[in-house]
Amino acid sequence: MSSLIKIAGGEVYDPANNIDGEVRDIWIENGKIVAAPSDPEVRPARVIDATGLVVMPGGIDMHCHIAGPKVNMARKMRPEQKRSDQKIYRTANTHSGTMGSAPSTFATGYTYAGLGYTTAFDAAIPPLAARHVHEEFEDTPCLDKGFYVLLGNNHFAMESIKNGDSVRLRDFIAWLMSAAKAFAPKLVNPGGVEVWKQQQAGNVSGLDEPVDHFDVTPRQIISGVTRAGNELGLPHPVHIHCNNLGMPGNWQTTLETMKALDGHRGHLTHIQFHSYGGGDADENTFNSKVAPLVEYLNDHDNITIDVGQVMFGETTSMTGDGPLGYYLANLYGSKWYSGDTEMESGCGIAPIKYRNKSLVHGLQWGIGLDWYLMVKDPWRVVMSTDHPNGASFRAYPQIVRLLMDRTYRQDILKTCHPAVRERCSFPDIDREYTLGEIAVITRAGPARILGLTNKGHLGVGADADITIYTPHENKEIMFEMPRIVIKGGELVVEDTELRYAPEGRTLHVNPGYDVGREGEIGEWFEKFYSVRFRNYPVSRDYLHDPVEVDCRSDT
Repeated sequence: MSSLIKIAGGEVYDPANNIDGEVRDIWIENGKIVAAPSDPEVRPARVIDATGLVVMPGGIDMHCHIAGPKVNMARKMRPEQKRSDQKIYRTANTHSGTMGSAPSTFATGYTYAGLGYTTAFDAAIPPLAARHVHEEFEDTPCLDKGFYVLLGNNHFAMESIKNGDSVRLRDFIAWLMSAAKAFAPKLVNPGGVEVWKQQQAGNVSGLDEPVDHFDVTPRQIISGVTRAGNELGLPHPVHIHCNNLGMPGNWQTTLETMKALDGHRGHLTHIQFHSYGGGDADENTFNSKVAPLVEYLNDHDNITIDVGQVMFGETTSMTGDGPLGYYLANLYGSKWYSGDTEMESGCGIAPIKYRNKSLVHGLQWGIGLDWYLMVKDPWRVVMSTDHPNGASFRAYPQIVRLLMDRTYRQDILKTCHPAVRERCSFPDIDREYTLGEIAVITRAGPARILGLTNKGHLGVGADADITIYTPHENKEIMFEMPRIVIKGGELVVEDTELRYAPEGRTLHVNPGYDVGREGEIGEWFEKFYSVRFRNYPVSRDYLHDPVEVDCRSDT
């Protein structure tokens, strides 16, 4: 019996293959996209009539927080959201789950699928928690998943950088990626979280301020890890949460971080939170500094970004940036949690509500739009809300509408503090994204930035992750209710209802390194960690249906 599926006559948007709204057929077999049969007598097992519908690859969220210690603590901290928000109960095709800004595992997978997303990456996992994260991933259906492992405040890494031993650093990063079964190295407030753990209310203020006890600077951490990630040939060499997140005047730190990459590939995440002018926490001086940053970005093609768009409403800030959590709790007078992970990282969690009448919140919303509308090349900017820090990922359809409909942007602007118009650039920008550009920033672009050659496109050999939308003048309605979602060749959503919940696969890297280094790393572990070295690494057979993504080492 034939296992072929034919998607017939859809309006296809596949930017990676230069297809922009062409009417064509897509063929699927054994979870992959295949060429049309050469034999005209071959008949597909199923034909999906996509006439008049829009066909795109499945969405890819390259920066979100959906698993790990801070997400689980946020779930515990927000019982009021579990009581008041929409709940997903057990049906014939689903397990029960709860929503809120930190949905449960099942609800997370179902909701992503319901928006047409088929792949997601958690952006900040302590390596010590990797084993549990893989267990949570197995409990999160409908998505292929991976995570970035925290390195910006790791003691072994900082010691290597202090000693100028780039080979030791590179071997350690490669070993850590392999041990945690992670996808990329993540820097969060490099050096600053370690200072926070050493000192009450401590932090670093700039890239050249030394980290106590280690005698390294954030600039050295950024440069060292970035170079190592590129030398290892990691598909995504480094993912950077800059220092001074959320602070007035932090745009200068962000510019220096861009320069610290020194021409090497690097990704700056939730860039909106790092693009602020002003000083001394005075909202009367707070303003958008996207213009000088985007000018540098446009001129340096080694740098990519995701936005971290703020949307108005209630959410939860959860971050590997411990001092930031403390700052927000004091700013808003909210409940607060801070956690430390031995030798590796920290985190901070606090509820937050973004109000359109607040000047600061209105500017944060507008600064995100400045980024989307001022970056020249859509392949280098990715849609994100830093879920849930700027908003839930459920806000993606509304962001699409903001980008595709200038009139809608202006209507929302009218509800904001009047100074937002004066201190941002987007009100005077007429640009409206096309469907092809939306496909870039939500699908093809993140796949390229992450080095996922089998995702984000509809060419032969690609994973059969496909979303089919019903066109609508209101693009928010169009993108929040896809007609059909296919994951790995399986029909997951049909007529806007969840039909099937596959477990998904785990994406990770396994870069090469000098295995003789493990003896040194093991001795260090036994001296400083509370876990035994042999219990730290995660074996590959512990993962559900793992996919090892190729590294292309230059060394």
